Amino acid sequence: MQYTGDNLRHFALPLGGLGTGTVALAGNGALRQWQLHNIGNHEGHVPDSFFALRLSQVEPPLDEIRLLQGPPLEPTDTPLVTDDVVPAGEKRLQDVIPPIGATTVTATYPQARVDYETELPLQLSLDVFNPVVPSDPAVSSQPVVAFTFTLHNPGEIALHGKLAGALQNSVGWDGVTPIDGVACSQYGGNTNRIRRTSGWTHLVLENTTLPIDHPGSGQLVLSTDTADSLAHPQWTRPEEFVAFLNGPTTPVSGASAPGTTWNGGLAVPFNLQPGETKQVRFLIAWHFPNRYVDFNQFGPHPEYGHSRFWLGNAYTGRTPDAVAAAESFIARWSEQDALTAAWAEAFESSSLPGEAGSRLAALVADVRSPTVFQTADGDVLGFEGVLGASTAMWGGRYGGSCPLNCTHVWNYEQTLSRLFPSLERNMRDTEYDVMQAPEGYIPHRVRAPLYMKQLWDVVIGGPEEPALDGMLGSVLKTYREVRQGAGLDWLGRRWPQVVRLLDHIHDKWLRDGVLRGIQPSTHDIDLCGVNSFMGTLWLAALRAAEEMALLLGEDGTAYRKLFEAGSKAYDELLFTGEYYRQILEPDETRDFQWGDGCLADQLIGQWWAHQLELGYILPADHVRTALPNVVRHNLRTGFHDFDHPYRVFADADDTGLLMCTWPHGGRPDVPTRYCDEVWTGSEYQVAAHCLYEGLTDEGMSILNGLWTRYDGTRRNPFNPIECGDHYIRNAAGWSVLEALTGYHHNALSKTITFAPLPLARSADGWHFPFTTNTGWATATHSPDNLTLTCHAGFLDLSTVHVNGTEHSIDTRIYPGKPLVIHSRG
Repeated sequence: MQYTGDNLRHFALPLGGLGTGTVALAGNGALRQWQLHNIGNHEGHVPDSFFALRLSQVEPPLDEIRLLQGPPLEPTDTPLVTDDVVPAGEKRLQDVIPPIGATTVTATYPQARVDYETELPLQLSLDVFNPVVPSDPAVSSQPVVAFTFTLHNPGEIALHGKLAGALQNSVGWDGVTPIDGVACSQYGGNTNRIRRTSGWTHLVLENTTLPIDHPGSGQLVLSTDTADSLAHPQWTRPEEFVAFLNGPTTPVSGASAPGTTWNGGLAVPFNLQPGETKQVRFLIAWHFPNRYVDFNQFGPHPEYGHSRFWLGNAYTGRTPDAVAAAESFIARWSEQDALTAAWAEAFESSSLPGEAGSRLAALVADVRSPTVFQTADGDVLGFEGVLGASTAMWGGRYGGSCPLNCTHVWNYEQTLSRLFPSLERNMRDTEYDVMQAPEGYIPHRVRAPLYMKQLWDVVIGGPEEPALDGMLGSVLKTYREVRQGAGLDWLGRRWPQVVRLLDHIHDKWLRDGVLRGIQPSTHDIDLCGVNSFMGTLWLAALRAAEEMALLLGEDGTAYRKLFEAGSKAYDELLFTGEYYRQILEPDETRDFQWGDGCLADQLIGQWWAHQLELGYILPADHVRTALPNVVRHNLRTGFHDFDHPYRVFADADDTGLLMCTWPHGGRPDVPTRYCDEVWTGSEYQVAAHCLYEGLTDEGMSILNGLWTRYDGTRRNPFNPIECGDHYIRNAAGWSVLEALTGYHHNALSKTITFAPLPLARSADGWHFPFTTNTGWATATHSPDNLTLTCHAGFLDLSTVHVNGTEHSIDTRIYPGKPLVIHSRG
């Protein structure tokens, strides 16, 4: 997908592995949002870290130095976002080194190409990526960013010059404290050294004076693929680096003074004859092993004494330092580049409608942002999002938002489970082994380290008591993980805990076939009465429990009876003939409820049921009536005259799906919290559900509104915002891909299913990517054949369903050996 002009203003593509931290490629080609410690900080800027070009020509004389960045664009006034903020250090740098010219960016996560416009007699582009290989968490969790510059001489006169990279030694930094040039209170004792290996030059940035357990202790590496690269290992001002590009300079030795650090740089000389093209590769790698509990957790705050609670980082256990991380990646650079390019190309070349391919590929950035990390013990922990402008009023601007593993928000997330099911399964293990209380309930947050006393019988926060929707989601996610490859042995170990959880829900909330009473929810308040938001999750959980019982050879009749009684009761009580309302008892509060309103997420359990092939949990005709009315009443175009009582996620000419409306009046004086907000996660959930029901116009109207809001002009395509940046609820969007393609995967039966909607097909067939628990592949359907091409891992399949027709294959499919199935339709 191409970004130009105003669409580059908010463009910031995060580059970094899962749990490793990131740095973002800005729309003008600069590097911003330095978060290599995986500490959320969109304002994080490491000065004097850039790429530059010196270009020379003998006749006619030419000798110019350019910063490989486009001129910065002026920020907008978009509420609650900072992706368009140009760091002061970047502005100062452009005062010293002129920018090369405007940029055009072509990007499909996790890779991008920057084409530079320039008056110089040179064509120049940059390709950048961090590897993503679904089903391979290790490869997808590397602390590296790979840069490939392509230089072409289109003229008739030879060119020569230097292509250079510069990086500040930020070892010791906490990822938050502002840096002024090379000055920061956390610097001092930093050293840079040169290391040359076969065909490569490495600039190694360290601080050996730091204690081994210091939060900022670690290593950085800047590498380039030329053994005899010129090096300027230690300098302090950009003017010094310009002097280095112009000729030899005197090196400086020794450690940096207290409160300061060194910048370092490498330059690759080149000669380009007329018509000649050359490539130069750079690599940034990092290694910061000391993750601590550096965030405020919910619940009581006992006195912990001097303990800092070390968590560590899983990625640092795979290599001893950044040098090793760099060399490990370099050894497989071409292979990983090809695998990542194949993944991105599978989306870009798909038959998915419009921008859907590129937009859905971007969802992977959610789980590879600082929202998610993995401890040295391998535990996967996630915030709700990253603190930023949308959280400054209550939680600050730096770090993680609303720790940890919030069950009700992660109820929406589907991306991690599809791409890296073993990591998602780890979150279920944490819920059952750590979070579940003896009474059976599961608090909606976990405290780290995991050996700490958990949130049992205490006020939690967001909401105060354990969230019921989060508990119901745990049941659904357990069944999902079984279908995603966890297996029956794993289910057998978890089943008694699932039963205990369901028994707790049954005894505390079930009355006359429906859930009643105070029901803590993802709206950060207590729902009351009978409502289909909680009700459909309950019905879907009962169906999932029935299926799990049957898989284990147990009697699922009790769950079926509860389901049938509940489905009938919820429909009779709540369906108005138009949509599903909420009913309250006379003595129940009307505050923070919606009553006769139309809630966007009123059928969230049916969305889950479609993903898990559980069938309809409410009458199909009523579902198909209610859902388009949700879109009709809640999808708003234009917010100029709209009153935003709280957070603003859609404004001006935007189109967005409101959380709740009252189309026939009756809005409570204190309505349900967040009713006037637009949540991307709910939009994806409702849109996918519409597509599952064949309501393509409604589904695409939501998606097109969402994608237009996040097109780069006023919001970042790679940064969904809710209670923080990179908000994980947005990862519900993976269900849109599966709804468009009619795709299901069941690892237990080794079955995959394709039934693409008409708008996901081209004139002569269809083509799109899909994932299983063991690998990923593309499916290409011509009028006569279906070709399954595995790109990584393998496919372990017995049956393929295509448009309702079953094909038995009973084989494993490996890369390089596509399987062709004769299948019309």
